[in-house]
Amino acid sequence: MNIFRIKPTIYFDRGAVEYLKNIKNKRVSIVTDPFMLKSGAADKITNIFKANKVEYEIFSDITPDPPIETVAVGVNKMLSFKPDVVIALGGGSSIDAAKSIIFFTVKILNTNEDNYGKPIFIAIPTTSGTGSEVTSFSVITMGTTKFPLINDEIIPDVAIIDADFVKTVPQQITADTAMDVLTHAIEAYVSANSSDYTDALAEKAVKLVFEYLLRAYKDGNDVTAREKLHNASCMAGMAFTNASLGINHSMAHTLGGNFHIPHGRANAIILPYVIKYNASLEAGEETEAGKKYANLSRILGLPCSSVNEGVKSIIAAIKILIKLTNIPMNLREVKIDKNDFSNKLEGMAADALKDKCTATNPIKPSKDELIQLFQEIYGK
Repeated sequence: MNIFRIKPTIYFDRGAVEYLKNIKNKRVSIVTDPFMLKSGAADKITNIFKANKVEYEIFSDITPDPPIETVAVGVNKMLSFKPDVVIALGGGSSIDAAKSIIFFTVKILNTNEDNYGKPIFIAIPTTSGTGSEVTSFSVITMGTTKFPLINDEIIPDVAIIDADFVKTVPQQITADTAMDVLTHAIEAYVSANSSDYTDALAEKAVKLVFEYLLRAYKDGNDVTAREKLHNASCMAGMAFTNASLGINHSMAHTLGGNFHIPHGRANAIILPYVIKYNASLEAGEETEAGKKYANLSRILGLPCSSVNEGVKSIIAAIKILIKLTNIPMNLREVKIDKNDFSNKLEGMAADALKDKCTATNPIKPSKDELIQLFQEIYGK
């Protein structure tokens, strides 16, 4: 028996933040990062609460790849304030941090027999990338290792997909996050847990990224392109929270932890190599994953007279997107020291092998295969 879950109620289109006017007579915690305060994005929320005389507090210490220490500080603040509603405003880091903060706060209070119910959780993404607003995933950093927390309890209750929050996202972050969306969709599509339901969302997300990424990259004021990428991010999130991911993310997690490469960029660099590996092109086989990659080429109108040609077409198309958005083609171009990389290679392969995302990759890799993949991705 398979299962497909859609938990959050999703409010979308420009101006969807007006949903927050429904919150009255509640205590609200806002989890965000310093830039959201400085840029005025948080004002769109606090102005609504001030008008409605809603009591709120702001925890704005979130940094990229949020460390467990930051989560602990957030838990202590929430233990003291005990909000009825938690709003995560920001990119994947803010939403992931809020998920973990809520999860551990509720566990602590319930263990102490405080009878504190789980607060209403609202996620407002300000990048079109992680899809964290609809997923059961939260990635937290401990030292150089990224640990994914996967639990249905951390899925937000409400997601607000308002393109007004992404209009000013810088050009390169627009590219990195959109490639994260593409990776989510493609990995969910070939996942061992994929289904007709997740495939439909993944296919649509892939089409939207290919159609609108370059438009948004070249003109940040293209509101239609911004909105379509924002929707694609949410759709890909719904796909992978049900189907899970694969070794693309397992490898990106450890690369990010060791070399602080932005997550979306790491995924983009890895993606062509993982597609080639999963499709087993060099073995001359027609794998189920290869057939699905080829089907994406058909959907996109790329050359696809055979599975082999279809797989090569989608790889070539992704490389073109990478090149046109100034994302490095390999890890050497990221200027990672080769000796440092070599010294950490075995540890990264071991981390990727035990990463939870590896379990649903269409091919079960060995540690040696992951080492070889990392070496290929580094470049000559």
